[in-house]
Amino acid sequence: MAKEKLMIMGGTGFLGYHTALLALEKGFDVASISLDDIDLEGWYPKEIKTHFVDVFKASEDELANLMKGYDYMVYSIGPDDRDTPKAPSYDFFHQHLVIDCAKCFRAARKAGVKKAVVFNSYFAYFDEIYPQLKLSTYHPYIRARVEQAQILNAEKENMEVVVLQLPYIFGSMPKRTPLWKQTFLDRFAYGKKTIFFPKGTTTMTAVSHIAEAAIGALLYGEDGKCYPIGDENRTYNWMLDTMMEHALGKKRKIINPPAFLCAMGAKSIVKKEKKMGNEPGLDLVRVMKEIMSSDEIVVPNNVMDEVNNLLHVSRGGLKEAIEETMDACYPNHSFK
Repeated sequence: MAKEKLMIMGGTGFLGYHTALLALEKGFDVASISLDDIDLEGWYPKEIKTHFVDVFKASEDELANLMKGYDYMVYSIGPDDRDTPKAPSYDFFHQHLVIDCAKCFRAARKAGVKKAVVFNSYFAYFDEIYPQLKLSTYHPYIRARVEQAQILNAEKENMEVVVLQLPYIFGSMPKRTPLWKQTFLDRFAYGKKTIFFPKGTTTMTAVSHIAEAAIGALLYGEDGKCYPIGDENRTYNWMLDTMMEHALGKKRKIINPPAFLCAMGAKSIVKKEKKMGNEPGLDLVRVMKEIMSSDEIVVPNNVMDEVNNLLHVSRGGLKEAIEETMDACYPNHSFK
């Protein structure tokens, strides 16, 4: 019997790579459409047929020709909330997360792909369950993520679409340094004896569970559904303690300023970015006051249980994934 065929958009990136590995293990015939930005020799599975194409520049017909004969697609491409583009940031996120993504899904439909999964953000889930915060109104990145799910479902026609809303993700892969280093650790913790950070809680998981969720969504996910993915709800203090203890062999002092002081710090970051003509995809002042200083914006445990059971996603390994992230960010424990 012929293997079912899976095309991964972004299969040499962090999430796409781990999804590809699991797909091979599950018996899929796997291919990838990826940027030619990394040497694959010696570590990337040779069973994966890789097409080096910039999907943002490729035409719909070019992409459709590459996907002909494939049963499934996983879309693992696009900026996340840590990117800070030129202002206005909404134009950037809308282009890449909505317009370009929709083009790829139309191409998949044209090629005969029967079911596709997109990696979205848990911020879109929060926008739904906390309407009073008006997240998609105030945050360009979140607005684009909400619109992404809407347009993919509106245009799907004869192809099933499943949206996965992803949380904080930890782990590593060969040849790429985790984004955590530049966008988080170097900014907030590197070289500091005392770390000042909001006293909030968020949802976290290991990258292996994202791969499981992707394959589970293809096999068991319901057409048109958005599934929030997560393994544990943890405080930022716990996360930072785990990072520092592994990197240094000891914990660093963590001080949790009140929300208004965190917002003042965010204002200085926004001001600096504005001088360079940049604009974050999240309103950082609101993020500090309403999200990162809050224990409410997490995926409820009963929801995680329900989704993980439905999609056959396992649990555990978060602490180990955080430690693996630190090792990849600071080899030989060079974090000081």
